[in-house]
Amino acid sequence: MSLKFLRLFLPVLLTGCLGLTTFQAVSSVDDGQYQTLPLIEITVGDLPLKVEYAYTFEQRAMGLMYRKSMCEQCGMLFKFSGSKKASMWMQNTFLALDVAFIRSDGVITDIKPMQPQDLTSVGASQAVLYALEMNQGWYAKHGIKVGDKMVIKAQ
Repeated sequence: MSLKFLRLFLPVLLTGCLGLTTFQAVSSVDDGQYQTLPLIEITVGDLPLKVEYAYTFEQRAMGLMYRKSMCEQCGMLFKFSGSKKASMWMQNTFLALDVAFIRSDGVITDIKPMQPQDLTSVGASQAVLYALEMNQGWYAKHGIKVGDKMVIKAQ
């Protein structure tokens, strides 16, 4: 192989390889491959739940992205690095969700709806340490409201 040949076709070969990598990444998402996290036991109001637990920056950033469905009692608990006026949005998230923002003492400060793939920031009204995302309507269906408490059973 001549050096001239390599100079001409190496960019084409690399582009083809990168294209395959991109295709595989998208394909794995389409096949239902997404982040799954360790489960944590919590109680919301008087309802015991086991939900996924996102406590690192990377886990929080990915959240429930790319999921097409979630069981009725499933959800994701986000723990922030410290209490703050947190906000969330729905980039690459295909599920309609409700988010409860929760103070460090477990009290729910806000419950807000979030629409699929909406990049509008939805924020807490005060400093919170946690956010719990559940299917839209779950909080209302179970009578959970602002002022109710979440308790983490094991951490």
